[in-house]
Amino acid sequence: MENRKWIRFVESFILLPILTISSASVGSISQAIVGIVNTPSVVSFQKQNIRASDLLALNDVIDQKLEVQKIKAQAIDAYFKARNMPLEGMGMKMVLEAEKNDLDWRLLPAIAIRESSGGKNDCGKTKYNSFGWGSCKIRFNSNEEAIETVAKNLGGNHPKTEKYYNNKTTKQILRAYNPPSVVPRYAEQVISIMNAIGQGDLSPALAITANA
Repeated sequence: MENRKWIRFVESFILLPILTISSASVGSISQAIVGIVNTPSVVSFQKQNIRASDLLALNDVIDQKLEVQKIKAQAIDAYFKARNMPLEGMGMKMVLEAEKNDLDWRLLPAIAIRESSGGKNDCGKTKYNSFGWGSCKIRFNSNEEAIETVAKNLGGNHPKTEKYYNNKTTKQILRAYNPPSVVPRYAEQVISIMNAIGQGDLSPALAITANA
């Protein structure tokens, strides 16, 4: 449909001039067509088509990103729900904060599971501290605040803790969080939980969803 509209639009500029210069040389006709195609109206139409194409491509990228986020959040919440963990429903918040701070999407829930069984055994008086953050001495006003704070620190984006976590791999982050000298095999335990939550690369899962 769009192609037919384009053809009719161009014909309105081209056919009449060509009929009136039918006795002209082929070179003159070619020059006339080039001049017509380069008129402001045609150029503007072409630009609008390009912008529309770019917008569609951008929408596809956004849709794919949102779908990946949704799959990750569902995987986290499904793990929490199957084990009756209070942090169920925090999946999307954990995914978004992980993205913001360039962390593996499974890291925050895995730490919370290792530290407090997903909020079942949090720090008691220091409410909402399901991560054992600050040796359980720091209180938060909500689970969301706790997730934001821990993600920012582990991502190396807090000035006070940047030297411990900035530019580190997941395993290095975990070893800084709880060194082997304090909790042997802590990093390995958390990584095992991460793998139980889901795979790091969700491209295959996304492909299956798209083709369903």
